[in-house]
Amino acid sequence: MHHTIDDGPAFDDEAVLLVGHGSRRERSNEQVRELAAGLESRLEIPVDAAFLELAEPSIEAAFDGLAGVVDRVTVVHCSLFAASHVKNDVPLAVEQVRTEHDLEIDVGAHLGVHPAILEILDERAAAVERMIGVDREVDDVAVVCCGRGSSDPDANGDVHKLARLFYEGRSFSRVEASFVGVTEPTLEESLHGLAKHRPDAVVVLPYMLGDGVLTQRVRDWTDEFDADYPYVAAAAGDPLGTDPRLLEVFADRWQEARSGSVEMSCDTCKYKVDLQGYEDDLGGARAMVRALAHRASHADREDVDDEPHVHDGPNRHVAVCTNRTCTEMGSSAVLERLRQATRDADGCDVRITRSSCLGRCGDGPMVAVYPDGVWYGDVDDADAERIVSSHLERDRIVSDIVDRTL
Repeated sequence: MHHTIDDGPAFDDEAVLLVGHGSRRERSNEQVRELAAGLESRLEIPVDAAFLELAEPSIEAAFDGLAGVVDRVTVVHCSLFAASHVKNDVPLAVEQVRTEHDLEIDVGAHLGVHPAILEILDERAAAVERMIGVDREVDDVAVVCCGRGSSDPDANGDVHKLARLFYEGRSFSRVEASFVGVTEPTLEESLHGLAKHRPDAVVVLPYMLGDGVLTQRVRDWTDEFDADYPYVAAAAGDPLGTDPRLLEVFADRWQEARSGSVEMSCDTCKYKVDLQGYEDDLGGARAMVRALAHRASHADREDVDDEPHVHDGPNRHVAVCTNRTCTEMGSSAVLERLRQATRDADGCDVRITRSSCLGRCGDGPMVAVYPDGVWYGDVDDADAERIVSSHLERDRIVSDIVDRTL
């Protein structure tokens, strides 16, 4: 049976893959699965959940399950902003899947700044106002929209855009953007700055999906501020969670992807535009290798309550192109030789990973060493031994097979 709904026609051979980041806290992963189930009911087609890391299934495993069952899959991001996971990690995984499965794959945009999300935030703010006994129409109420913070200026800029849009048309005295970490201003800085204006109340809205370690930090810092400034009533609201209105945003992103109308913020993307202070991030090839390193850099730690997003990666990461052309030229054998040689090496702290096309077809097998930014071309088994013994063990580049440096 074919379904027709408000969001467009759906087909029996089509599925959606809702991709979340993944968390060591199973409750956060369950929230992604709950959203997937809700989206399935809304779209009336199968919707599976997958995760970049720290949870199962992985994107690749989810596609393995869908291949042979459906002909078309639309990837929908369970991410608020277009930072490295949206721009690099998910596209990289999808490209690898395309080399392994005969599927039509569409990839949607991040959730972004959407009217439905502004509605949810407005309700979250109103709930806090009721709790602390203030009214924005009468009292001086300030709001802080707090994101997690990113090394991507485009993603951080969207938090400021969100704050401005939330201010427009509402009776708050001011609405400011802040971050848990990575960038500035931090939430602590924003709160202490607001205290100088002596508002009656400060409402802190954690702009996050899951309720985990970071949202608890937001609550703790807000409670500390409330105790330090008795003349200001302050409290933090709940994250977006699994609010049903998020399904409207997911449905919009699904429809955009299926119709080829996805719009990304390429004019301010640090991987495509030479932005001051981010010059080293320019270039898709560099970004892809960094994404490979990032995906392999997460390791479980016992002190996860203190640091929810820990990177205990190796000193180096080696990516071997296993796209069709490089595979035909022997990249699979090079990959295995590199792995064996690093296992045999003494104290060689490195991780070897397959990659999709590195954009140098015909010059392969291609091997990229990160963070050194050295790419080797036309690599054979003997060269793999030299890359390990010379470059990885002794920091000496194998100059005669260098294809390029970044």
